[in-house]
Amino acid sequence: MRQEDASVHDYVRKILDARVYDVAVESPLDLMPRLSERIGCSVRLKREDLQPVFSFKLRGAYNKIARLSNEEAERGVICASAGNHAQGVALAASRIRAPATIVMPVTTPTIKIQAVERLGGRVVLHGDGFDDAFMHAKALEAREGLTFVHPYDDPEVIAGQGTVGMEILRQHPDPITAIFVPVGGGGLAAGVAVYVKFLRPDIKVIGVEPDDAASMKAALQHEKRVVLDHVGLFADGVAVRQAGAETFRLCRAHLDGVISVDSDAICAAIKDIFDDTRSVPEPSGALSLAGLKAYAGREGLRHATLIAINSGANLNFDRLRHIADRAEVGEHREALLAVTIPEGPGSALRFVQMLGRRPITEFNYRFADEQAAHIFVGVHLRGGEAEKREIIAHLRGHEYEVVDMSENEMAKLHVRHMVGGRAPGMPDERIYRFQFPERPCALLTFLESLEPGWNISLFHYRNHGADHGRVLAGIQIPRQERQRFGKRLRTLDYPFWDETENPAYEYFLGPHGGVERCATASA
Repeated sequence: MRQEDASVHDYVRKILDARVYDVAVESPLDLMPRLSERIGCSVRLKREDLQPVFSFKLRGAYNKIARLSNEEAERGVICASAGNHAQGVALAASRIRAPATIVMPVTTPTIKIQAVERLGGRVVLHGDGFDDAFMHAKALEAREGLTFVHPYDDPEVIAGQGTVGMEILRQHPDPITAIFVPVGGGGLAAGVAVYVKFLRPDIKVIGVEPDDAASMKAALQHEKRVVLDHVGLFADGVAVRQAGAETFRLCRAHLDGVISVDSDAICAAIKDIFDDTRSVPEPSGALSLAGLKAYAGREGLRHATLIAINSGANLNFDRLRHIADRAEVGEHREALLAVTIPEGPGSALRFVQMLGRRPITEFNYRFADEQAAHIFVGVHLRGGEAEKREIIAHLRGHEYEVVDMSENEMAKLHVRHMVGGRAPGMPDERIYRFQFPERPCALLTFLESLEPGWNISLFHYRNHGADHGRVLAGIQIPRQERQRFGKRLRTLDYPFWDETENPAYEYFLGPHGGVERCATASA
């Protein structure tokens, strides 16, 4: 028997023998009737959000901890996590009466700290992010003789997560076209893929990642593990800069592919799950369903049986407003448009009449000059992208200048909340979009990095309930100093994007001089 075959048999045996049901439940595999009808396939959702800690992470954590020797259990376990793995380790350790130390970044929301403490875990706050917490946890492991419980790159953890795949095949013995699995470090994907491909090689197992945290997809493309420079934190449960070594080995051998989706598609999938189940998953919980929808549309599937794993529901309540904002755009049920109309009495009425009886979701405007008005308008769509193209063509046919803002991140995050006038005469203004870490002094650190001659001319921050702040800033930087300013930003190490040429800025926030150039370029 080849070594690779032996490894597969070992994992299948580990999954069959996994000790998870002392603490976990066999989660249901629910039909999603509304979504199934809409896309023409039978869509089922594996409900790991119904576990005692509202996440699948309990399976792998308990399978690892339950196999400790008495001596190891008495010394205790340790992990680094700010989310679902932390709660899984805390509950698993409490069941065998083992002390559990959970190292969490100082930026961890209070609700997650309290959840771990209620489960009996000792919380140690250290560092600004996961990497700092991870290094401190490894130092405590060595110093105190604790057993480290890795969130994904451990055979026992992988086997525990693989029981999700075992349950799916038992619950649905009929044909399955594809199973979609969220991917962070790769533990769930590796476990499910090994088991499913061993027993049912006809079933495709497809990983799904956010497009701003696609570490496994990058590793598979380069045929080696890579470290991403930055990861987006919207789907924080899968925000991993580098795939695990063992999980990469298994995913490379057994996954049928990895696809990536953007945050708007994830928001739309959250709404789909709510519509069909009246439950609200966290972004990483809805990730695989977003991938399922993208795959079904891309492949033109009809009458296929598709399964997505809802991996968790540990969602901060204040994130719901951002999700609601973006869900309609992600499902192509809302068009966001910048439209130039004549300035004068009755022009707004005539424009709205042009839209017919279509529902308007927002209408933002402020007087700018006596010739032309620039409005930011949202229109509800029933016919998706085709209807949006029809609306734009109809408006342009009546000599309205239209720029589609539906995929413009700056417009969706900031400008739609800022339309309200311009500041004339702002020489050397540059516009940047930033991700600030949500930690004390993040703004102070940013301001202290600016030289006295670099004037802040615009600033917008809106809390989205994420682990980072989304900031739009205008800064006046003389041309001869822009290279030095760029170096200063890279030293600061906050992710940033130069948005000075963004049409959303030119239409609604910038000086009048840029509008004509922008409108001509987009015609």
